[in-house]
Amino acid sequence: MIDHIKGLHHVTSMAANARVNNAFFTDVLGLRRIKKTVNFDAPDVYHLYYGDEIGTPGTVMTYFPFPHIARGRPGAGEVGTTVFAVPKGSLPFWADRLTQKGVAEVTPSETFGEKRLSFKGPDGDGFALVETADDPRTPWTNGGIGEDHAIRGFHSVAMRLRDAGATSELLGFMGYDTLETRDGVTRLLVPGAKAAGVIDIETLPDAAGSRQGAGSVHHVAFAVDNRAAQLEVRKALMDTGYQVTPVIDRDYFWAIYFRTPGGVLFEIATNEPGFERDEERAHLGEALKLPQQHKHLRPILEQQLEKLD
Repeated sequence: MIDHIKGLHHVTSMAANARVNNAFFTDVLGLRRIKKTVNFDAPDVYHLYYGDEIGTPGTVMTYFPFPHIARGRPGAGEVGTTVFAVPKGSLPFWADRLTQKGVAEVTPSETFGEKRLSFKGPDGDGFALVETADDPRTPWTNGGIGEDHAIRGFHSVAMRLRDAGATSELLGFMGYDTLETRDGVTRLLVPGAKAAGVIDIETLPDAAGSRQGAGSVHHVAFAVDNRAAQLEVRKALMDTGYQVTPVIDRDYFWAIYFRTPGGVLFEIATNEPGFERDEERAHLGEALKLPQQHKHLRPILEQQLEKLD
């Protein structure tokens, strides 16, 4: 069994418009844009990162805003809901805020004894806020939302699968414990995790397959401390039969990827070196940062990419 996984590192999704996406996460949700860079494989497309002050692993939501991409089709084989943690008693504030901001499908509920507020992002993205006690993370409060209400980071992701068995077994191998199953949803947790340690799997045997597009999660990343731990995880996965990519330098972390039995793309990302490697903390997310292989494109990209506030 792998014992290096610390919980979620980041979640990466797709959007149709960079300005709308940026406004939603910074103005509506109050997160900090911590990096403005480009897609490694499509440099004419932004890669935007949002999180806490420094982009602590477990707080980082990232997006590829492909202009005019078709909206995704929800279904089996994907992460259906990305869930953020907020302080106890803060959901009435969020219900009012989201409603006033025109956010769609703001709906209160309760799952596994936790109060939550579900809502949709600009591209139909599935999100929820869950009240948690004693979250140790310090929120970003310069986005206009006070500490008593501000998002702390991830609580969990929820996957929709036709059969949870093989993916639950994989997560068990990755160090997750199965806590319980309620109403067709199985909850797993990294032992000892104080935040960003939960995975929910909703079993939908008859669901149609999902189709990726705007509003879809592209992949979910799990955190390991460093490259040595990542190499051990890679070997363990490959020894078990998974097809894992070589280690890829993503500038702010090193990454490996593999496809899960349920169809969801998993990444294992290092907590090093972090987002301050090429910008001072006070100015994170302000300048356009380019991967080394795309730096020669700066004059073109600065003209082509949509201007962001």
